[in-house]
Amino acid sequence: MATLDKVSVDLMVVLGTTTMPIHQVMRLSRGAIIELDATEADEVKILANNLPIASGVVLVDRNRIAVEVKQMLPKLPGVR
Repeated sequence: MATLDKVSVDLMVVLGTTTMPIHQVMRLSRGAIIELDATEADEVKILANNLPIASGVVLVDRNRIAVEVKQMLPKLPGVR
């Protein structure tokens, strides 16, 4: 397992998305609120190096936020 210690994986958890005109994006400032097409109760997508690998749910316990993996997705053909 020592060889895996140096492998980096970019993980991303996506709760929702939105679309907005570039002029709105340019006016965003610190603390701006961006409305998403999802709620905190919706399933999240889990991506590794921009590839979907699983889905899960957001868990909040006091001041801690976590993601519980509910389902692993099948591997895409041709992806190792």
